[in-house]
Amino acid sequence: MTSFEAAVLGLVQGITEFLPISSTAHLRIVPALLGWDDPGAAFTAVLQLGTLAAVVGFFLRELLAMIAAALAAARDPARRADPNARHLLYLVVGTIPVGVAGVLLKHAIEGSFRSLWVIATSMIVVALALAVVERAARHQRAYDSIGMRDAVIIGCAQALALVPGVSRSGITLLAAMALGLRRDAAARFSFLLSVPAVAAAGIFELPKVLKSHAVGGAPLLIGLGTAFVAGYASIAWLLRFLRTRTTMPFVYYRVALGILILALLLTGRLAA
Repeated sequence: MTSFEAAVLGLVQGITEFLPISSTAHLRIVPALLGWDDPGAAFTAVLQLGTLAAVVGFFLRELLAMIAAALAAARDPARRADPNARHLLYLVVGTIPVGVAGVLLKHAIEGSFRSLWVIATSMIVVALALAVVERAARHQRAYDSIGMRDAVIIGCAQALALVPGVSRSGITLLAAMALGLRRDAAARFSFLLSVPAVAAAGIFELPKVLKSHAVGGAPLLIGLGTAFVAGYASIAWLLRFLRTRTTMPFVYYRVALGILILALLLTGRLAA
């Protein structure tokens, strides 16, 4: 992999990780359209460490407050009602389903799930589901109203994102909005919920990528740096966007891209 390819893939990762359009799908689709080799599930997971740094940087004060509150609650049971302590617990609980699913479906994630047929179909199906929820949901609940039941349901939804094309941010946004959360509150929880899952996946796959001769140290660093910058900007933009607008533009984009990929596959212009 060249430094240019790594920079392009880092940019794609940073922009699409937090938009509900599936970063994994785009990291599979973009190389296919450009005639590049599939970077693989391991490189995709490691590249997410760049966007992980973006999330941590953007929400650093909030994350530190959660950790401090959790430590205080561990020492003093009377402080367990602190919202920050509870929110950290919700992030941990919400990460368990994707962790279990990731272990059980590891071979499929690295193999059959990366088929462009699967990706295109997932893009369209989730888009239609997002459109239904967008129109039917109440969009009234604030971020502070999130409880354990919400964390479990949204966490189970996050596990579906192991299928490329589903989109981790897309499916968690969908689930959170279906539970009545406002769009910006749903996005906020989605971003924070990504921290443990992305960190675990990236760290787990990092040794494999470092040992690979396909990706050198310089291209990897370029990809991570580009993903960080683009990811930070993407978070800030989406939070502002969802305060006043709906997710429907992403629905239209997902459907259009899914149909395009299916058309290219059916005409033989793209290999699955």
